[in-house]
Amino acid sequence: MNKPIAVTVAAAAAFALSPPAAAADAAGFFSKGQTSFVIGGGTGYAFNQSYFVLGLGVNYYVIDGFNVGLSVESWTGADPNLYKVTPSVQYVFHQIPKISPYIGAFYRRTYVSSLPDINSAGARAGIYIAAGRKAYFGIGGAYETYLDCNKSLYTSCSETYPEVSFVIAF
Repeated sequence: MNKPIAVTVAAAAAFALSPPAAAADAAGFFSKGQTSFVIGGGTGYAFNQSYFVLGLGVNYYVIDGFNVGLSVESWTGADPNLYKVTPSVQYVFHQIPKISPYIGAFYRRTYVSSLPDINSAGARAGIYIAAGRKAYFGIGGAYETYLDCNKSLYTSCSETYPEVSFVIAF
């Protein structure tokens, strides 16, 4: 047997006998068992006032590409103070390398210090762009509708807004 054929046969045997790539390898950052933590801050606008917003969250991938999450936000610096608790689900189309589209849904409970609390539900969509081995930049949009909205208290019962994120997994 000549050397090139022997190398080809050896390579083919190694390939055939090697275990397939694990799903976690293929899904990477978005694989089952991965946890990501979210820390956010900035400004927000509600009740015709500007607020200082701080948020914390966690997402856990229950299967490749699909996560469940929980986040909390504190809106302070104006009256009334707001506190938001948001459970969510999201699917990331991780099969597409470098740019991964996502879709998701959420339910939100907003606690308002001097008004009745309000519930909302919404959907989001966008893309994650790889920014490193364990980092992604995200850009997308969300639509949120307020359930049992009292139009005498709120100027709008739904809103659409952009979302920008930078996510690092450990």
